[in-house]
Amino acid sequence: MSTPKSNTAQEEAAAADITTATKEEATTITCKAAVIWGENEVPKVEEIQVEAPRKGEVRLKIYFASICHTDVLGCKGFPTPLFPRVLGHEGVGTVESVGEGVKDLKSGDLVIPTYLGECGECENCRSGKTNLCQTYPLQAFTGLMPGDGSNRMWVRGKPLYHFLSCSTWSEYTVVDVNYCVKIDSRMPLPHASFLSCGFTTGFGAVWREARVHKGSTVAVLGLGAVGLGVIEGARFHGASQIIGIDINENKRAVGEAFGMTHFINPSKTNDKSISDLVKQLTGGFGVDYSFECTGVARLVNEALEATKVGIGKMMMLGAATEKCVEIDFVTLLSCRTFKYAVFGGVRVQSDLPRLIQKCIDKQVKNLDKLLTHHLFLDDIDKGFEMLKEPECVKVLISIDR
Repeated sequence: MSTPKSNTAQEEAAAADITTATKEEATTITCKAAVIWGENEVPKVEEIQVEAPRKGEVRLKIYFASICHTDVLGCKGFPTPLFPRVLGHEGVGTVESVGEGVKDLKSGDLVIPTYLGECGECENCRSGKTNLCQTYPLQAFTGLMPGDGSNRMWVRGKPLYHFLSCSTWSEYTVVDVNYCVKIDSRMPLPHASFLSCGFTTGFGAVWREARVHKGSTVAVLGLGAVGLGVIEGARFHGASQIIGIDINENKRAVGEAFGMTHFINPSKTNDKSISDLVKQLTGGFGVDYSFECTGVARLVNEALEATKVGIGKMMMLGAATEKCVEIDFVTLLSCRTFKYAVFGGVRVQSDLPRLIQKCIDKQVKNLDKLLTHHLFLDDIDKGFEMLKEPECVKVLISIDR
């Protein structure tokens, strides 16, 4: 496999595109994309057609994308088995062209496409209590554009379904402008891709949802990109004890690099429950906050039980194909709080730019430690095997050679 060009070279190419962006009327583009043809199939790079953006939309040239666990679930037909489809919901690129009525973005702007929008005017947005906008909701089930309910991508004459509003495993993609966030060119592009989902979900859950306080105790179940985002967020907000939990022993070192203070490998603890192991490290009381980042249904109750009676908070951040989770009634009787947090509660327009600025200012650190594997779009099928490697955290995809 050829070596992907350096991040710096990719960023210089992006800068060149910014300066040469054309104002000519947009037409359909033929490009390469990773297409999933059916459930449990690996992505296949195909030549596809990407239409011009329509009203309220932008067409993006993608420079970097990455692979998230949710993309793997998407290959399995989660949350709805819509095929053929272009997956990918983490990425960064430039605006190649804009549709009618787009005012806040222009050709050449660097942006992160996201899977949530924010109108700022609906009841939910005005409440300040949630990041789930009523006007621009999570586009997880239809695989179509939110504006008019149609598609913008085609392969072999067939319509392609979109994925989570983004479909970033493509040289070009069309995204509703309300799902895009403009970024500062000082932000390293690979890091920007990681902020599209996983890391932000973890960091945001600490910051926006749990509101972890200084001197508190935290447990993190699953040390992938989401869990490491939780650890970084807990460190940033002054948690005194950060317990990382994973059956992969390789995650001990990376967790410590992010600020983890204790590590539990449940596979090496004589069948003791995770909640009991956490309580052993916290004087028998449990933690103030726990974060379930695996999506494994049987761990939800363990994560909740690992928190303090009466005041403990558990945030669920993982995704899985299992439709139900089971929580013991006795655990509920202990008056702990349980909430799911999509994108960590981060509001796309109000909060994500603030997190980006924290990264630029070096207040939020360690994004470079997420990158463990790097490949070209042409080799994306190998990325799924890379995810299985014990040392893997994030697989970065260079879209252009």
